[in-house]
Amino acid sequence: MKRHPGNSNLMLCCEDHYLGLPIQVSKGPFVRNYLYSLNRVIQRALDDCPRVFAFRFDLRFPAAIDLPDYLYTNRVMDRFLESFKAKIKHNRLKAGSSGKYIHDTKVRYVWAREIGLLGKPHYHVLILLNRDAFTTLGNFEPGRDNIFNRLVGSWASALRLSVDECNGLVHIPDKPDYRLHRDDELGQQELFYRASYLCKSATKAYGDGQHGFGASRV
Repeated sequence: MKRHPGNSNLMLCCEDHYLGLPIQVSKGPFVRNYLYSLNRVIQRALDDCPRVFAFRFDLRFPAAIDLPDYLYTNRVMDRFLESFKAKIKHNRLKAGSSGKYIHDTKVRYVWAREIGLLGKPHYHVLILLNRDAFTTLGNFEPGRDNIFNRLVGSWASALRLSVDECNGLVHIPDKPDYRLHRDDELGQQELFYRASYLCKSATKAYGDGQHGFGASRV
């Protein structure tokens, strides 16, 4: 195995698959450590819940607003995830206030920090939830009580901006969501292929004191 030239703690994966799972070969090489974490997060979600709702999105920084330097560090992702988890917990508590049984969910995630052409970072993110608790992102319209607007609200909180100032900063790509079942190997392969993009070596910064990749441990 070949070590990453920018970080000797990371190993590169130059094959056309990882543990038999398909990866986006044209985007390679990939970081084997990151592929391991991605697979672990997906499998732990499926071990915990027989049905999983997973979705991809990107987080961007505003072009015309000056932000404090610390918001361009990994602290901003910590703030985003804390806010999003709190919003999900609030939703579950509110849903259970009627006394009816409700399905809870952990928030599992994988993220990649990349540097764009102008030197500004952006984040690619995958989140996985219990599909018996959440099944859709909802309409991409302001003000609705759905996953999409929780993402926007959490990013606004992380950046210390208003929701209006974050308009367009949460990007939802084409075909962003996956509804997995524990026994659906094809669906799991499709998700792994899509999310393998987060594990590519290119466009990540090394040696700047920031992590280029993160994943939930639970």
